[in-house]
Amino acid sequence: MKLTKQGHASVRLERDGRTLVIDPGGFSEPEAALGADAVLVTHEHPDHFDEGRLRTALEANPAARIWTLAAVAERLSAAFPGRVHTVGHGDTFEAAGFEVEVHGRLHAVIHPDIPRITNVGYLVHGASGVTEGTAREEAVFHPGDALTVPGRPVGTLLLPLHAPWSKFSEIVDYVREVAPRRAYDVHDGLLADPGLAVYGRMLGPAGPGLGGAEHVRLAPGESARV
Repeated sequence: MKLTKQGHASVRLERDGRTLVIDPGGFSEPEAALGADAVLVTHEHPDHFDEGRLRTALEANPAARIWTLAAVAERLSAAFPGRVHTVGHGDTFEAAGFEVEVHGRLHAVIHPDIPRITNVGYLVHGASGVTEGTAREEAVFHPGDALTVPGRPVGTLLLPLHAPWSKFSEIVDYVREVAPRRAYDVHDGLLADPGLAVYGRMLGPAGPGLGGAEHVRLAPGESARV
């Protein structure tokens, strides 16, 4: 798969001429969802879900489909009948030629006084019919706004680097528990360059260690093969 980092929490995955986009929210580029054959949305917060941009993408491509949880689906399904699919923890489906598993139920705790909303993560395989032997190499996991451990082999973890609901020690322990081959930063749109440098140093050789996972930062627009 080709993985392209988009703004904040969004990534674009491409394989065999098909494109899947995850979380093209309001902190991403305005065109983040355009050209997608399939879009996955983890939850309703505006930095992950921008209704206007998704409507534009669906109108531009009548074949495009969305998979998401109920809170998001109910805002789009009436306007795009048959094209918006509601999913939850434990579901599996195929989207634009990618096999997807759904993991997780709730958003991380921001503060005990703030009600928790639903949140799902997506484990994406590069092709249908994957075997256990290839799953670790090909699987990409986007947890949304939660430190969900899928309990499945993960080749590439999309790591929520910074949020009001997390602290650095939790991020390190999360990577160690998921045990991916590599971790690419997402959810970093609130950090300025000095903050990115500090996180990068602490997640590298100067930090406490990620249990053998490689930490990689892509700037928006940069791509890698996974």
